Amino acid sequence: MTQLEDIYNTYFKDVFLYVYSLSGDKHIAEDITSETFMKALTSLDSFRGDSDIRVWLCQIAKNSYYSYLRKKKSTVDFESVPETASRDNVEQEIATSEASMKVHEMIQDLKEPYKKVFMLRVFGELSFKQIGKLFAKSDNWACVTYHRAREKIKARLGDY
Repeated sequence: MTQLEDIYNTYFKDVFLYVYSLSGDKHIAEDITSETFMKALTSLDSFRGDSDIRVWLCQIAKNSYYSYLRKKKSTVDFESVPETASRDNVEQEIATSEASMKVHEMIQDLKEPYKKVFMLRVFGELSFKQIGKLFAKSDNWACVTYHRAREKIKARLGDY
């Protein structure tokens, strides 16, 4: 197996879930994920190793998704996403229903950096250390920011 095949097999799911968390659309996530690995292939020599390769791939994916949005100038339609039922565990709620409409609306309403940190942790499955590196902050900052975002979502779930 080549180095790229190893990277692809190891990180495909992480990149796909991250893009899916951004887009809410499986087909868009598949396209952007493919584009991400194509871009990674052409720029693998420029990867310096300063950060985890997963973080690097997620950065490429994020930039590709934002470029896609600029080109398409469209928004994600969440009409077909099921409603949430439980209020106890936000992460399990999202994983179980794959994209609860109410939770996604609440996530989109979060202010930065809470929204990005929450999405990277839950959907991107990044560690606090990796999230901290993305923001040039400490892993403790990422942990605190994530927990504050989670508490804001739990509080809003209590209203429904």
